[in-house]
Amino acid sequence: MFHWQLLTPLLLITVQIYEAQECEKFTKLNVGHAFIGTSLTIRLLLYTRENGTCGSLISHTNISANPQFNLSRPTTFVIHGFRPTGSPPVWMNDMTEQLLARSDINVIVVDWNRGAATSYFNAVKNTKKAGANLTAFIELMQEHGASLSSIHMIGFSLGAHIAGFVGSSLNGSLGRITGLDPAGIMFTHSPPQDRLDSTDAQFVDVLHTDSDSLGFREPLGHIDFYANGGTDQPGCPKTIFSGESYFKCDHQRSVILYIDSMTQTCQSRAYPCSSYKDFLNGKCLECDQFGAAGCPVFGYDVTQWKDTLLKLKQTKTFFTTNAKTPFCMTNYKMDVMIWNKDVHWGYITVKFHYNGTETVATIDHAASEFKKYTETKLLAQFDKDIQKVEKMSLKFSTGNVLKPKYKLRVLRIRLTHLEPEQRPLCRYDVLLEENREVTFRPIPCEVPNF
Repeated sequence: MFHWQLLTPLLLITVQIYEAQECEKFTKLNVGHAFIGTSLTIRLLLYTRENGTCGSLISHTNISANPQFNLSRPTTFVIHGFRPTGSPPVWMNDMTEQLLARSDINVIVVDWNRGAATSYFNAVKNTKKAGANLTAFIELMQEHGASLSSIHMIGFSLGAHIAGFVGSSLNGSLGRITGLDPAGIMFTHSPPQDRLDSTDAQFVDVLHTDSDSLGFREPLGHIDFYANGGTDQPGCPKTIFSGESYFKCDHQRSVILYIDSMTQTCQSRAYPCSSYKDFLNGKCLECDQFGAAGCPVFGYDVTQWKDTLLKLKQTKTFFTTNAKTPFCMTNYKMDVMIWNKDVHWGYITVKFHYNGTETVATIDHAASEFKKYTETKLLAQFDKDIQKVEKMSLKFSTGNVLKPKYKLRVLRIRLTHLEPEQRPLCRYDVLLEENREVTFRPIPCEVPNF
């Protein structure tokens, strides 16, 4: 009996500690819930550096009930989209982890799975209701001392428009809204008040990855990034036989690219252009309008260009990626001049070699025209960067199987790294036989005299 009297208080303390440390989880539903339909419920899950993997539920009416919610910190809301299977978003934990790794902030995961796991039509109807709910909560935050300028909302798909509705209700006072492939279905051709718009926050940045299917095609923010043209993403299935991945891979790539941008392993420079075709053809590689900072870098850190982008009002940019992380590619401007008498059309593959490592750029989106004593400008995008170029390989091809093999007589080839501190590389007087790779050492470029 004596021992039990000693142990009872310890057991009570243990239970209390367990209850205090119990973590709130994102609502887990299934296809059955989605098929029947769910009514809208908003749960706000708070994560901080003190509880980075253990969410705590925030009261919509009593903010002070959660002492971890420090309103002197900036706050980032993460809002998911339509949930046709009812399962939690697979990317949510990674997003939260990377946000907290970058800044000492409050991360609030907006769990509206009950309301998103239903028919798409009903989920769309719930977006304005969800926006109204979040607006009331942010107004309560403001009453307790939070600054609207320190609030960042990151919304994926339908979540991007929810963020827009909140921002609009607060008269564009939010600091930043990031739209990750905002939903296009039932929002395309809608007026600004019925979708995300550049007036919804002090700064709005948008990424497009599936604009030909589930995403929104037209620009929506102060800066709009079109990854790989904003449509088909490398590494995603090309046929319906791949199952559900065929439908969601391009759309969901927006979240994966954004998370990858926060790791700072490499950067994806984005170039202002009117079309992806012109970008690939090397017609949009000038960055003078952005000053010494150069063209904007996609992702979390684009706020470094905020002041310039606000003056420009709307900037549409393009960049390309690899099929998997690290997604960043390394860009060179390539100028080719030939001295063949006849005009030739074809494709160029370039390889850089250093210390047993190689990186490849294949310029095959369209056949390029090569004309005597005329400089052909190309964009060479390498799958990775290397420290130094020891050797370079070139291959010319036409794609014509039945016609005679051509020889491209190159008077000069020049490759200029698009990061300005890099020195251009050249080679003079090279003979390229079709489909045969030629390897040589590049040399520093001479001052052109023709």
